[in-house]
Amino acid sequence: MAGALAACGSSDGGQGSGDSKTVTLVSHDSWAASKDVIAAFEKQSGYKVNVLKDGDAGQAVNKAILTKGNPQGDVFFGVDNTLLSRALDNGLFQSYEAKGSERIKAEYRVDRDKHRVTPIDTGDICVNYDKKYFADHKLAPPRSFHDLVKPAYKDLLVTENASSSSPGLGFLLGTAAKYGDDGWKGYWMKLKANGVKVVDGWEQAYNEEFSGSAGGKKAKGDRPLVVSYASSPPAEVVFADPKPSTAPTGVVEGTCFRQVEYAGLLSNAKNTKGGKALLDFLISQRFQEDMPLNMFVYPVTEGAQVPPEFVKYGPQAKDPETMAPAQIADHRDQWVKSWTSLVLK
Repeated sequence: MAGALAACGSSDGGQGSGDSKTVTLVSHDSWAASKDVIAAFEKQSGYKVNVLKDGDAGQAVNKAILTKGNPQGDVFFGVDNTLLSRALDNGLFQSYEAKGSERIKAEYRVDRDKHRVTPIDTGDICVNYDKKYFADHKLAPPRSFHDLVKPAYKDLLVTENASSSSPGLGFLLGTAAKYGDDGWKGYWMKLKANGVKVVDGWEQAYNEEFSGSAGGKKAKGDRPLVVSYASSPPAEVVFADPKPSTAPTGVVEGTCFRQVEYAGLLSNAKNTKGGKALLDFLISQRFQEDMPLNMFVYPVTEGAQVPPEFVKYGPQAKDPETMAPAQIADHRDQWVKSWTSLVLK
């Protein structure tokens, strides 16, 4: 996820995909995995892993599409359900059913007839709140999309640009899922009137503008509400020194939108054999259980355990907004265009 707080990538400078002993993974900037887990794959498979981080999710997908004739790598990780149709419609991936796919939970499986992508992780895009701000102001935090437009929360929310940011787009899709094609524009007009601030990306919103995050405190951020992830509170605990007994931030559960990330074997990949081995590994129990505390996402396979920090501080939303990939495909570009003219002008 673009907002994962994960800082430690495991990128090894390999010799490129042309070397059959090297398999190259192309991803967004939030890719991270434990060194020992990658080392285990390298030992087991005989392939050296080279990781190429290529910007945020939207940028990375667009660049992969532009270079699909001569791809930068063999496997692409990090296209999510908000952008999946763009990747599939542009022929970004070739068919491969990863070994162990039967362990992937049914609700995350898509493209079952062609197997062009494999679900890898899931998470919820949700508004986060600064607990201290609301306690100090003796104000109850909002609980829903509806609450965010109330006068009590005027000038408190910062979100990301839906045309350039994955969580920003997810938040827009969440409002469209909640209010429908006829109602989401009216909702955003109220949100705009209530002082919502829009910035380019998650990094700026969460680590500069949001008063509840460690980065935001240093930057003297003054917005106590931010569009981020349900897994951001456990990240605040894990990375804190000393660790607090409770997370300093909370999640507004009535604003969550379920995001799923996929990986696939790139069309024209030079090392298809290595790419297939890597895809198999990404849904193995070892990798699935390594993800939560590296990328702050949830596993998608049956039986994969999540760490206690997730259970305590960042449980998945019980009833998130969702949207079928086909519906996103049909409306996304027009919704983003309408949102841009409505909110940014």
